Amino acid sequence: MGAGTVIIGASHAGVTCAAALREAGYGKKVTLISDEDVLPYHRPPLSKGYMTATVDYENLCLKGESFYKEEDVSLLRGVGAKAVDPAAKTVLLADGGVVAYEHLVIATGSRPRPWSGAKLPEHVYSLRTVQDADRIAKVAATTSGAVVVVGGGYVGLELAATLRVYFKKEVHVVEAGPRLLMRAASAALSGLVADMHVAAGTTLHLGCGVSGIEDHNGVVSGVVLANGTVIPVGMVILGIGIVPNQELAKAAGLMCDDGIVVDHALRTSDPSVFAIGDCSRFPVGPAGQTMRLECVQNAMDQARIVASVIMGKPQTYAPIPWFWSDQLGSKFQTAGMIQPGMACITRDTPKDGKGAFFHFHADGRLGAVETVNAPAQHMLARRLLAAGANPTAQQVQDTQFDLKSLLRPV
Repeated sequence: MGAGTVIIGASHAGVTCAAALREAGYGKKVTLISDEDVLPYHRPPLSKGYMTATVDYENLCLKGESFYKEEDVSLLRGVGAKAVDPAAKTVLLADGGVVAYEHLVIATGSRPRPWSGAKLPEHVYSLRTVQDADRIAKVAATTSGAVVVVGGGYVGLELAATLRVYFKKEVHVVEAGPRLLMRAASAALSGLVADMHVAAGTTLHLGCGVSGIEDHNGVVSGVVLANGTVIPVGMVILGIGIVPNQELAKAAGLMCDDGIVVDHALRTSDPSVFAIGDCSRFPVGPAGQTMRLECVQNAMDQARIVASVIMGKPQTYAPIPWFWSDQLGSKFQTAGMIQPGMACITRDTPKDGKGAFFHFHADGRLGAVETVNAPAQHMLARRLLAAGANPTAQQVQDTQFDLKSLLRPV
C-alpha cells in the first residue's frame, strides 16, 4: 500500500480526515496517531452531557472500534509523536517506532493556557480531556465549598452552568475583561448570557482578574482577586484560553506563528505536510490576514478539504465559521465572525428566549448572526452568508419579511 498518509492527532480533525480519505476511495495506508489511550471522542459534551452522566463514554466516541478495522485505519493509541523528519518523510513515535509517510497531516489541536506562577495546588483543573472531566465531576460531587471559574469564555461558562445547576455548587465566574465572551460573542449576546447566569445564581466578577490562588496543606482553599477580595473555594477551574500545539511542527522546521502557518489548501511550508484544526493558522480575506479558529466545525471542514487535496482534487478553504454552545437550557449559535464596530440589529426577542442578533459591516454587508434557541434562523443565516445576501436593517426587524426570499433568484 506504500507509505500513505499519517495523521498526528486523533480528535475531530484527525478522525474526520481519516474517514474522508476512505470515503473518497483512498487506497493507500492511513495511520492515525493518538497520544490518548482511548478511542477518539467528542470534546464538546465533556462540559455538559458527559459530566452530568446523560452521555456515556460509548456515545462520546467519534467512531466505534469497528470503524478502524473495517476502514483499515491503523489507530496507534497511547503513543504520540515525538518528532517529524520532513527530509526523510518519517514520524518518530514516543515509543521509539518510526512511521513513514507520503502525506502528513498535523492535527495536534491545542491545550489549555497554563497558569503562570507557582505550582498549583490540588483541585485546580482545566478541561481538555475525558480524564479531566472525570476528575472535575468527582471532586464536584464529593467535596464541599464554592467553585471559581477563572475566565468567561464558552467552555468556562458551560462548566459554570453544569456545576451550578447539576452539582448545586456555589459558583463564581471571574473575568478580567469588562464582559463575558469577549472573543467569541457580541456585547448583545454577552449581556444576555450574563443575565442568565446571574438568574441561575452564579456570581460574576467582571473587569477583575485573579492575583493569586491560596491553598491549605496542598489543597486549594481560596482565590485572591485583583481588588483584594478573597473567595473561599473547594475547587478552581481555569479557562483562560488555549495554546496551539505547534511545537512538533516548529521543531521540524515548519513555519509557525501562534499556530502552524498554512496556505489556502491547508499546506504548511512543506508541500507534503498539512495542518488542520485548532493548531493551524490559515489565510482569510485580503492583505495577507490569517487566523486560527477554535471550533469543531472548522476542524472537520479543514479535514475534508485536505482529504480532497490528497486525492488530487484541489480545493481552497474559505470558511464561513459557525459554532454553538449549550448552557442553562439554551442553545446559542453563531454564524460568521463578530468584529469590532459592527452594527447590531435584533430580530424577534432573544432576551425573551428566542431570536437573533444580525451584525453588519459599515458598508452594509452582513457579517455574522448570533441566534438564541433559533436553530432554523441559524441555518438560514449560514445560507445568507454563503450566498453573500445582505438584508437591510428594516428587513431584519420586520418578522413578517421572509429572509429566505433573498436567496431566491430574481
